[in-house]
Amino acid sequence: MLQCSRRALLALFVLAGTGAPARAASDADLIAYWKQEWPRTDFTRHTVPLQEIQSGGPPKDGIPAIDRPRFESVAAAARWIDVHEPVIALEIGGSAKAYPLSILIWHEIVNDRLAGTAIAVTFCPLCNASIVFERRVAGAEVDFGTTGKLRYSDLVMYDRQTDSWWQQFTGAGIIGRHAGVALRKLESQIVAFGDFRSAWPDGRVLSRTTGFERPYGRNPYAGYDDIDQSPFLLKTAPDDRLPPMARVLSVSADGMHRVYPFSVLERTPVLNDRVGSKPVVVLSRPGTLSVLDQSEITASRRIPSANAFSRRLGEQTLDFELHDGRVLDRATGSEWDMLGRAVAGPLKGARLTPAVGGVHFAFAWLAFNPGTEIFGK
Repeated sequence: MLQCSRRALLALFVLAGTGAPARAASDADLIAYWKQEWPRTDFTRHTVPLQEIQSGGPPKDGIPAIDRPRFESVAAAARWIDVHEPVIALEIGGSAKAYPLSILIWHEIVNDRLAGTAIAVTFCPLCNASIVFERRVAGAEVDFGTTGKLRYSDLVMYDRQTDSWWQQFTGAGIIGRHAGVALRKLESQIVAFGDFRSAWPDGRVLSRTTGFERPYGRNPYAGYDDIDQSPFLLKTAPDDRLPPMARVLSVSADGMHRVYPFSVLERTPVLNDRVGSKPVVVLSRPGTLSVLDQSEITASRRIPSANAFSRRLGEQTLDFELHDGRVLDRATGSEWDMLGRAVAGPLKGARLTPAVGGVHFAFAWLAFNPGTEIFGK
């Protein structure tokens, strides 16, 4: 399976173009090499060791961001997207959009706007990390592209205004004028398209009309999320408390981090917990397609989707349970969906606040957050 995955990755790099790095021991040698492609980047300003950054294969913008995204109705998208296909669901100011991972897997960044907010919707397939940021730095809008570089196997982005480099996993500027600056993260959820359609029937869905010719619906990383797989170009030894490619849901509060392995959530799809002083509920549901399994995404195995929310609603702290396939709170018997919305019962119309977190491969989360607690261990 590892060999198959390597061939798939190489196929993607051939499509995007190659750019193998020079092996250099010193900062000066690395800067001299990178300056050939990045003359505007101030490499003297950096917050991470330069030696931690590797070429992933493609050159600058070899994996092209979507800068002029088009959207269509849920009904129109339903003609081509499987009901079980995962999407990034984002809601701002009462407006909602869905970004299918089957499109983002080929572009990694969508520069967009929702309810007047400039946003960057990002997906790093190598880390299985879907993160949304506000595209404002020092009061000005910026837009992002791909550098073709990796750190801890994670996408390194750049802003086109200053050619500063940014770590996708953390939203931190790591090289250039904006080194040390942090992007504002916007909480989003990964859910099956069917869940998005139920929650937001008037929502908009990113169209396959992107301006690029890509085989949307196919996975260029076939077999990559096999639990026995090794992370691509990871230079450090992964944390051995979990298999590197195990999917986990992270929750952060009060300076603490905890991850919930999907192996636990498959057994306990509704989990009441507390992280620091914050009471949280983890909701998961089986049946969402993996975009990193088979070459044809619709032929891939189904895995859980999972999201976490605060259990506090006004003055109440709710406890949740699964009853006949429905998520109910014990206090009122109201029913809740995967987006933290009460859809029936006395609390219908209420919404839980999303917890700070997201779904990732274990190796990536633990590389950036080594002090994390693992639920159940």
